Amino acid sequence: MATTATAIISLDIEGPKISRHLYGHFAEHLGRCIYGGFWVGEDSPIPNEGGIRLDVVQALRALNIPNLRWPGGCFADEYHWKDGIGPRDQRPRMVNTHWGNVEENNHFGTHEFMALCELLGAEPYLNGNVGSGTVQEMSEWVEYLTREGDSPMVRLRKANGRDEPWRVKFWGIGNETWGCGGNMRAEYSADLARQYATYCRDHGDNKLYRIASGAADADYAWTQTLMQQINCFGCEATPRTFFQGISVHHYTMAGAWETKGSATVFDTDDYYRTMVSAQKIDRILTGHSTVMDCYDPGRKVGLVLDEWGTWWDVEPGTNPGFLYQQNTMRDALVASTHFDIFHKHAERLYMANIAQTVNVLQAMVLTDGDALVLTPTYHVFEMNKGHQDAASLSVHLHTDNARRPVGDAELDTLSVSASVKDGTVLISLSNLDAEDPAEVTLDLRGHSIGEPTARILTADGLQAHNTPQTSEAVCPRPFDALKATDRGLALTLPAHSFLTVQAPLA
Repeated sequence: MATTATAIISLDIEGPKISRHLYGHFAEHLGRCIYGGFWVGEDSPIPNEGGIRLDVVQALRALNIPNLRWPGGCFADEYHWKDGIGPRDQRPRMVNTHWGNVEENNHFGTHEFMALCELLGAEPYLNGNVGSGTVQEMSEWVEYLTREGDSPMVRLRKANGRDEPWRVKFWGIGNETWGCGGNMRAEYSADLARQYATYCRDHGDNKLYRIASGAADADYAWTQTLMQQINCFGCEATPRTFFQGISVHHYTMAGAWETKGSATVFDTDDYYRTMVSAQKIDRILTGHSTVMDCYDPGRKVGLVLDEWGTWWDVEPGTNPGFLYQQNTMRDALVASTHFDIFHKHAERLYMANIAQTVNVLQAMVLTDGDALVLTPTYHVFEMNKGHQDAASLSVHLHTDNARRPVGDAELDTLSVSASVKDGTVLISLSNLDAEDPAEVTLDLRGHSIGEPTARILTADGLQAHNTPQTSEAVCPRPFDALKATDRGLALTLPAHSFLTVQAPLA
């Protein structure tokens, strides 16, 4: 039975700005994300600039990628940045103990990452080593990158070919210190966050946005412990500025950690369990935001979801430590649902980074030799890029039948968000029902609109995915079935589909 719904959107009442950094990305030294993904080396027959693969850069530039997190992840807390500078043939090698136990040559280091960010037009987000590093090591990394004038680290940077400092705003203070980043208690991790933040200094006019390693999933006590470092419960005082953001991580799965399931071989029940897991991020963000509000009612400290996405079993025949998985229409709907929820939390949520950008987990791009494939998730990012730095618009959804039971939970099968920027409204809609369409009326108030255009992302099956041989099995298509009404627009949203509607304000 088709779902029927009315989405009431007031085009003249703007809400919090949707930070462009909610559309951020993540590149860890993991599997083929860096080596074979972003980095092919200067001697590769694959077109590159200074060793950086150019078809990957071109694809990501089309997303208006706002930031890129590096070098991890778990890898960050065994990475020592000084091993990745200077002549490449003189850099010491290391073993990546977290991911595949492989040896790395450190050819992709700080200078290469900064060159990549410049090619992408993205802000760098560097994650420092707290688990096995030192305060001095991270402090010197900040100095090396951002200080001008003269100092030991400035002289070292200049000796390595870079005279002028870079601008680097975002710095992560450790990663998952509750787990792979040191197996710490919250109290100890919070003390280290204060200590490291103290010595990560602003040099000149480069003002740092320090992000303390935060909780996994719904561990609200971890967030409370961090917030207690910067303010007292219920205080109206401005929080102390040890750190400007707190991270949280949440991955979407259909089952338990031990039995994640296949990325491409799954049934409708698996799909619905996945979507329930995806929608949990709303409750998780609400919980952490509520805790933060008790210590920071003015919302000066940002919540940073710097790892999110689907996590499936690796593709058969691939290294289990490389986390290479395919990417289907199901993954695309996980992404579209997340973005609607992110927009809802725009007042507190400042940054989000999908895991990961190339060849790992819920990737934007898959590479195979000189072939490159854009995933269904890539297309969600591209279709939604107009929301970046736009003003959110509240959406009031009226429906009696856009819910279905899934085990002991319920799934909202219709997801909608909207924003306005530069006189243009962008509305995103997802029908999560696997089989039935949704009849949706967009009740647009406060403004009339000009000629709308729409695009749709869907496929014959939820398992559909792109390969080098079938690169457009799941890709956006024009949608010309919009109907004008007295109050706005009406449309039929097919089963398991994502749709964007864009129109100028009249």
